[in-house]
Amino acid sequence: MSSGRTVAGKPGALLVIVSGPSGVGKDTVINALRSIPADPPRHFVVTCTTRPRRAYEEDGVHYHFLTREAFLARREAGALLEANEVHGHWYGTPRDEVRRALRAGRDVILKIDVQGAAVVKQKVPEAMLVFLVPPTLEDLFSRLQARATETADELDVRQRNAALELSRQKDYDHVVLNETGQVERTAARIDAIIRAEKAAHPDRRTRV
Repeated sequence: MSSGRTVAGKPGALLVIVSGPSGVGKDTVINALRSIPADPPRHFVVTCTTRPRRAYEEDGVHYHFLTREAFLARREAGALLEANEVHGHWYGTPRDEVRRALRAGRDVILKIDVQGAAVVKQKVPEAMLVFLVPPTLEDLFSRLQARATETADELDVRQRNAALELSRQKDYDHVVLNETGQVERTAARIDAIIRAEKAAHPDRRTRV
């Protein structure tokens, strides 16, 4: 059931999209959010991508690493909720993974770029969008340089795109500052936002 009609999740189950520019700390914040108990447990979606695997990454844990051909075949089959090419590589969200979790009554946490977030919001109006921002652009650039996972050309592209991505924060439901060294505080803020949203709309059903 990868495409066609939408499927409703259990009442109250929420689709949460976390976005932000490269280097803002999305992965680190989401890992901290994993450690905060929730009942039922939250589901953290593993995104599909065609980009090369970094040394510390595990297939099926950090991403589903696919060839370009395999990725595009999934997109053509309607198996992806959204798919976008970012920094020269494809990224996409497995539709059935999101559906299964929502139907089980679990909140779904999805990390995607601003392009993908806009697509999902259009398809799933009930989705809640959270945008992470750095204290300053200079701080963001320092983080990008420190992680040393991109070539000089790739780093330049990410830095130029960061300013454009930050201009999109007005399209989000919530903007959360991720201060350097305050990951747990940032995760706690997102946790509080999720709980408040669920309390305000206990009967809302998210359709994917």
